[in-house]
Amino acid sequence: MVKHEEIVDIRDIIFESIMDAKFTAQITAEREGLISGSKYAFEKLMDIGVDIEFLVADGKTVSKGDLVAKFEGNPKQITLAEEIIIGKLAKTSGIATASNKASKLGGESCKIASGAWKKMPPEIKDVVREAIVTGGASPRLFDVPFVYLDKNYVRIFGSISKALEATKNLEGYIKVVQLKAETGSIEYETREAVKALADVIMVDTGRIEDAIKAINILKKLGVRSDKKVAFAKGVKISDIPRCREVGIDLLCIGKEIVDAPLLDMKLDIVPS
Repeated sequence: MVKHEEIVDIRDIIFESIMDAKFTAQITAEREGLISGSKYAFEKLMDIGVDIEFLVADGKTVSKGDLVAKFEGNPKQITLAEEIIIGKLAKTSGIATASNKASKLGGESCKIASGAWKKMPPEIKDVVREAIVTGGASPRLFDVPFVYLDKNYVRIFGSISKALEATKNLEGYIKVVQLKAETGSIEYETREAVKALADVIMVDTGRIEDAIKAINILKKLGVRSDKKVAFAKGVKISDIPRCREVGIDLLCIGKEIVDAPLLDMKLDIVPS
């Protein structure tokens, strides 16, 4: 009899009599989605020691029932793989799937960015960031140098114009300023930002009507073609068509991408 406190891995006891047997297992998708995390899944499968017959590539779209992975190993290896590999693929693929849906809805006219990966625990930041990119959204507002003056910069300097004035020596940087209607109305803050030479107006109120107000002010000032309007705070993927329709150039979507549901998968033992 083996006592509880003596057990390191109960699989060593359960499978003791058949540990040398080989079984073939496959992982299949339970719903449609976009795969991300295959590189990390491959590394773990190699660590476990299974013989890999098939592993789907990142960026591949799968439907319900499609093969995601197939491999051979002993009973302990197979059960370890079920615990570890699905975890490596399901969450990141769920993020990639949400990112892909959002980027398709945004199309060419409305860029989708998701910087929420920065708030993830250090050990998963990279895989979450890669999943966002695999799906087609951007992990940053811009791929070129930019400075983002959020509410705290504005509060520190006391105004939008003073915060932007502090960036005057940053040549070659896109200057983004966050508007929250704290120093005045959205219309007032938009006018101030334009006068202070902001390149991007980030309306961070979560109200699409405020973004429309900012766009209308830019049109009245005759600078709409020179300035971009970004929109953030609690933006949902279902909001994208409306945001695109009113002319928003860039959307920041956090939770609905990084907290997306898992791309469900299952592992089954199959005939060799």
